[in-house]
Amino acid sequence: MEFIQAKTILQKANHGDEWFGVDYNMNLYKGCMHKCIYCDSRSNCYQIEDFDTVRAKENEIEILNKELKSKRKKGVIGIGAMSDTYNPFEKQYEITRQALELISYHGFGVSIETKSDLIVRDIDLFKEINSKANVILKFTITTADDKLSKIIEPGVCVSSSRLKAMKQLSNNGLFVGTLLTPIIPFITDSEENIKNLIRLSYENGAKFVFSMGGVTLRENQREYFYNELDKSFSGLKEKYIKTFGNNYFCCSLNKNLYTVFKEECKKYGLLYKMEDIINTYKKSDSLQQLTFI
Repeated sequence: MEFIQAKTILQKANHGDEWFGVDYNMNLYKGCMHKCIYCDSRSNCYQIEDFDTVRAKENEIEILNKELKSKRKKGVIGIGAMSDTYNPFEKQYEITRQALELISYHGFGVSIETKSDLIVRDIDLFKEINSKANVILKFTITTADDKLSKIIEPGVCVSSSRLKAMKQLSNNGLFVGTLLTPIIPFITDSEENIKNLIRLSYENGAKFVFSMGGVTLRENQREYFYNELDKSFSGLKEKYIKTFGNNYFCCSLNKNLYTVFKEECKKYGLLYKMEDIINTYKKSDSLQQLTFI
């Protein structure tokens, strides 16, 4: 793993209410080894060179401590939106764990998204933070089929392992759920897959399932995605080109699939609207009546 210089760690969230109510964003690592074929973070607009190389920031725990001390407003810190904070190097360096210790000490909350079951290592810290602030933990799970998950997400534990980790977190009183994103056209966009994932999420203690729909096809990400399609899904690249052309976003959560998604969430009593998810997990906010519409 490489180490790079950094001046700041925390950034104020510009649209926190649109993404799980986070107040600050933080990426402790830059780059990712998961090799998910659909990852939007590869897009040139994010300016992450050599995305498959994981880099950490020099002295970032010291920098983070100073920044947390200086913040007059407490809030929820979002971790892992660009690069999974529970990559394999985290086992050795424990940068995320050290950051969570500081977050707890300074009285902030945390919002994490990951594809790794390593997250269960830090249950003790999540419970500690949860006793005084807000905690929400999200597993990105795109398919209920472990064999398919190893094709589209080759560098990460299979879906069933993520679900097992979800149940362990839930059993410890933590607010957990599924990010069913992306739904990949012609690969995971079946009613069966959506129904199975929502059912499995419920069975493993999820409180919510949230989905944004399909795959981005921005510059650089498009080339990587199409190359991976050629390796594992013969002829599918040509179908994408014919169907989506030069669109930068291909949405697969059409009206019919969204109806299935919504009705299945209702069936199991799972939240699926961003506003309801935020209002439910945030202790400091007065709960509003949930709108299952």
